[in-house]
Amino acid sequence: MNPVELILKKRNKGTLTSEELKWLINGYRDGLVREYQMSAFLMAVYFNGMTRDETVTLTRCMMDSGVILDLSDIPGFKVDKHSTGGVGDKVSLILAPIVAAAGVPVPMISGRGLGHTGGTLDKLESIPGFRTDLDLVAYRKQLAEIGVVLIGQTKDLAPVDKEMYGLRDVTGTVESIPLISGSIMSKKLAEGIDGLVLDVKTGSGAFMKSLEDSRALAKSLVGIGVGFGKETIAYITNMREPIGHEVGNWLEVKECIDCLNGVDVPDLMELTHHLCGTMIYMGKKAGSVEDGISISKEMISSGKAMKKWLEIVKAQGGDVNVILNPESRGKAPVRLEIKSETTGYVAGFDSREIGMVGILLKAGRMAKDDVISPLTGITVRKKIGDKIHPGDTLFTVHADSEKPLAEAEKRLRSSVAVDSVKPARKPMILERIDKNSL
Repeated sequence: MNPVELILKKRNKGTLTSEELKWLINGYRDGLVREYQMSAFLMAVYFNGMTRDETVTLTRCMMDSGVILDLSDIPGFKVDKHSTGGVGDKVSLILAPIVAAAGVPVPMISGRGLGHTGGTLDKLESIPGFRTDLDLVAYRKQLAEIGVVLIGQTKDLAPVDKEMYGLRDVTGTVESIPLISGSIMSKKLAEGIDGLVLDVKTGSGAFMKSLEDSRALAKSLVGIGVGFGKETIAYITNMREPIGHEVGNWLEVKECIDCLNGVDVPDLMELTHHLCGTMIYMGKKAGSVEDGISISKEMISSGKAMKKWLEIVKAQGGDVNVILNPESRGKAPVRLEIKSETTGYVAGFDSREIGMVGILLKAGRMAKDDVISPLTGITVRKKIGDKIHPGDTLFTVHADSEKPLAEAEKRLRSSVAVDSVKPARKPMILERIDKNSL
């Protein structure tokens, strides 16, 4: 086959056969299809979409490009969670130890930052010594021993997706339902799970800005999971402001440490406990999601979740001392307080813009080989509904140098909407999608 003909077919809104898609994906894996040709194909898909059959074939091709794990010899109903990406979304770092402490095995394979959103791996690697590059033997061993493991995609697991994931991040082709679906589900179906809970974001900080698009993505993901025989539940969740207060890798880890020690960050913990409760229920350790939420909260109050988090950090080579004493990790050398110039209520944020400022500060990447600066980022001092007065701090910028400060301040100021009327609070959980919703 000719890759140019297949690119033209998709560019012209055609439907690729299973054989054509398999040839294209396998050809990219084998070096017959060049990176620039795959970039062109991804852009054609971005604009013209894929049919459901094409999306399933894409998922299967990426999944079959590497090893498909069998964890059936490890006791328990193994459940993972995946988020479609949001600004300040550090839920996985709190959720994994909670669910594992409740007795549900959590085999979690995560990704790096994508577009304006942060990545779990980048956050974990801001902990000195923490290894996310465990091979599949070590992955299986740790899951069996402590019930939880947090790693990145290995060269053996859906390797074609790993390459395409990096291309999408730097070619403007992230926000595509079939590409997102194939990427997420190929990894999850290959990692040996029995069940999956999905956090599908909607709003200004999400890849899917509208509820309609988020619902379509959730149904696509759940449909693939159910079609492959995995118990799959998706929640559409609110992403109209950064989750919690911190945006940036070590800043977010530190906020997670606080939460595991019992500090209540309301929006962050509302979302975390609901997802944990669903995983604990799915893992057959609770009779209902509500019971699972109660167990999740008890894992925090009893200290069991924090104990499990320390086990994870130690097992994966991280410096436990910085978890016990976060201030010892240090801070970015330059700080800027951005003050309010008006009176009113915070009515909303352009959360995507806040995420893009994070990239400007080197808390994320503009190119595949960019180096992350682990201590930089943004502290969001006010949330939607908060009253503000002139002189109140809206944001604290943490930077490596003074060079990006002027642009960061300009963009962060423009990201905040202020109104004279206090806005109504919206819940974090907006909808649930499961097999019955399809």
